[in-house]
Order: sequence, then C-alpha cells, then structure tokens
Amino acid sequence: MTKSTQSTPGIGEFNGKRVLVTGGTKGAGKATADRFLRGGATVIITARSAPEEKTASHFIQADRSTSEGTAKVIGVIQERFKGIDVIVHNVGGSSAPSGGFITVTDELWQQAMNENLFPAVRLDRGLLPSMIERGSGVIIHVSSIQRTLPLYDSTLAYAAAKAALTNYSKALSNEVSPMGVRVVTVSPGFIETDAATRMIQRMAGKDKSDAVTARQKLMDMLGGIPLGRPNRPDEVAELVAFVASDRAASITGTEFVIDGGTIPTV
Repeated sequence: MTKSTQSTPGIGEFNGKRVLVTGGTKGAGKATADRFLRGGATVIITARSAPEEKTASHFIQADRSTSEGTAKVIGVIQERFKGIDVIVHNVGGSSAPSGGFITVTDELWQQAMNENLFPAVRLDRGLLPSMIERGSGVIIHVSSIQRTLPLYDSTLAYAAAKAALTNYSKALSNEVSPMGVRVVTVSPGFIETDAATRMIQRMAGKDKSDAVTARQKLMDMLGGIPLGRPNRPDEVAELVAFVASDRAASITGTEFVIDGGTIPTV
C-alpha cells in the first residue's frame, strides 16, 4: 500500500451533520463521539455523569433509563440544534450480579429493559419525525452478540434486552427506510472497556480468583475469540462511522457484527 492510500478516512465527511451519541462519555461511546468529531460533525453526547476529560462535544446530562431523562434530551436537541442527522444509540450495559437465572429479580429484569431497550425506543419516537419530514437521517442501534449468544452467569437480562433491541431495529428499518431514514444495528462482541473491567472484577470476586483468570473465563464463556483478543473501542467506532456515512448510503435494515470471530456459526 502506498503512502497516498494510507490517509485517515473520513476527514470532513460529516461536515454539517448533527450527531447524537448516547452514553458518549466513556468506552466505545466516547470513541464513537471522538470519531465523529474528527469527521467534522457537531457532536452531542448524553450520559448520567459529565465527561471526565475535556471534549469538543456538547454534553447533555440526563438519565436515559427514565422517560424524564429522554424527554430532556429530546427537548434540548429540538430547541438548541433544531433536530439531528445521526443518532447512535450506544447507552446500555449490565450491573446484574453473577449467579445465573435465580439471581435476576423482577427489578433487575426491568432495569435491563430500562437501560438497553427503552432509551432507543423513546428517543427514536421523539426525534424520528423530524428526520422523516426532511427525508434523511441515520439511526444506529448498538446491540450485542449476546442477542444470539447469551451468557447465563451475569448478563441474562441484558442479552434478552439486546435481542429485543435488534428486533425493534429491524422492524423500524422496514417502516422508515422508504421515508429516507436508514436504520442499522451494530453488534459488538467483548470490548475492552472500563465497564467490562468492572464486570470481570465482579466475576473474580465471586469466584475468589484474579482479574486475569476471570477475563479468560469470560472469553471462554463466549466460546473463545479466534482473533485472540477483545475489540478495541476505536475499532467499534470506525464501524459505526462507516455505517453512518454516505459510503453506506444503500445499507439499511442490516446487522453488522464486530466480534473477532466469536460467533461460531455462519
């Protein structure tokens, strides 16, 4: 490959675009927001807590697991930015204890839905109408390979919620793609983030082992990662940016898996 073909992709490709990244202060969400900033977009991020580092993104502090928090985000977007061009639904996660199905109470099941499904449903309902009116827009739902490869030990409810999100994403694409709005799902495997580290620490505490052993246990529970390592946040961000860009203008209703080969079937 010559030097001329190694230029950084996407410089200026999002000029004039307003991009909302939920959960955009940490991990893959932060990497995604930073990637859109490098592409020239006006980036808005939301989270419960303010970013730990200085950022050029506009920050809206809100708890997206509640209808009130989502309403706040919708209101600010409509009043201050007059709509949005790209939504990346990255917010989500699991804080359930390990121990299998018996440990997952009604409250934990509801929490999983509140954190991984309802934020996207509510935000789309509030912001999609203006996209449809303009006849353009991109919505990206960040799901998980656990929607087809669920783990029972500590993320059972999370996996079920992500399966629901993927199903919702496909149905939504069928409805709004004829109106000019593309809807795509990105499903990462194991990403080496702070949240993943905390989950590994919880597993280590339960098993009375160390973090290295628990990390390997998690990879083994997934059936192994043929690539030999988890995803990096910036790798997920690059895929999201491609899907949102004009380079993917004919892609909608599709799920992109980025998992280092974890899922063992075609």
